[in-house]
Amino acid sequence: MSLPVEEHHIITIAYDLLDADKGGELLERMDANYPFYFLYGTGKLLPAFEDHLCGLTAGDTFDFTLSPKQAYGPVEQGNIIDVTKEAFKIAGSIPANMIIEGNYVQLTDDLGDTHSGKILSFTDTHVKVDFNHSMAGKNLRFKGVVLNVRKATIDELVRKHYIQEDGIHRPDFGEFL
Repeated sequence: MSLPVEEHHIITIAYDLLDADKGGELLERMDANYPFYFLYGTGKLLPAFEDHLCGLTAGDTFDFTLSPKQAYGPVEQGNIIDVTKEAFKIAGSIPANMIIEGNYVQLTDDLGDTHSGKILSFTDTHVKVDFNHSMAGKNLRFKGVVLNVRKATIDELVRKHYIQEDGIHRPDFGEFL
C-alpha cells in the first residue's frame, strides 16, 4: 500500500512549472532524472502548493494553478525603486557587465540586509530595480507526477528537510525562494 502525501513524509515529484498567463511558458522543470524532494509540512513551500498535493500517492498526477495571492503575491509598485548608481560600486567602481536591463543583482541596504532585484532600466545617475519576487503577479501552473512518498527519518524530522542517502544536506526548493 502506498503512503499518502502528508506531514512527516518525504515527497519526490517531477513537474513542470508554467506561466499560466503567457501561454504556458516553461519557467522550471524538475524531471524524473532530477526530481524535487521535500519534507511535507515544514512551512518552507507555498502552503497552496502543498495543499494540492495532500493525499496523493506515488503514481498520481497533478495539474493545478496557483493565483498570485496563493503564490508570491501581486507585483507591489513600492518594491520597484530608483537606486543611485553609486550603490552598485564594488571596490570603488561599477563592474562593466552589471548594469544591464534584465540582470538580477543583489544590493545591501543600510541595515546590512541583502535584497535581490531585477534591473528594469537605467539613466546616467539611477537604476530602476524591481525587488518583487521574480514570480510575483503570475498565475503559476504546476503539472507533474508524484514519484515516491516515504516516511521521514528522525534526522530529517529534526533538521526539517530532506537528507540524501549520502547524508549531505542539499537545500530544499523552498530555501531558494
